[in-house]
Amino acid sequence: MRGSNKNFKRKIDPDPKFNNIDIAKFINYIMKGGKKTTARRVVYDAFDMVSDKTKGDSLEIFERAIQNIGPTLEVKGRRIGGANYQIPFVVSPERKLILAYRWLIKASQAKKGKPMSAKLADEIVAASNNEGDAVKKKEDTHRMAEANKAFAHFARSRR
Repeated sequence: MRGSNKNFKRKIDPDPKFNNIDIAKFINYIMKGGKKTTARRVVYDAFDMVSDKTKGDSLEIFERAIQNIGPTLEVKGRRIGGANYQIPFVVSPERKLILAYRWLIKASQAKKGKPMSAKLADEIVAASNNEGDAVKKKEDTHRMAEANKAFAHFARSRR
């Protein structure tokens, strides 16, 4: 019974093509309505397009893109003494991965006129070169944290 363990993490099986747990997690993020086969097809087609465009290993390019997208700092709102402050926090490695996946998918979905696999491939290639909408989102988040650095001392105070 899982009721006693509050922070239970499900074990995710690696994906069948690359035998990689991170790609399996990414496929699960892409998936809508339980349609895992469709999500796999989108991701694998995108990886094929990435390797065609860059003439390199699509797995390495994907990992470099995720590395470039993942933030190191983010801001969280806290109410202190009747005022709301945006307080910068260091992002944990797990949350860094979650945010990177989320921003990559959102940036791909925002584009129009192409199939999802093509949009995803374009965004992965752009992110691996440190450009694109997902990287812009990370830079905006870092800029916000940098602007609110003066409130960092509130992060250490008791709640």
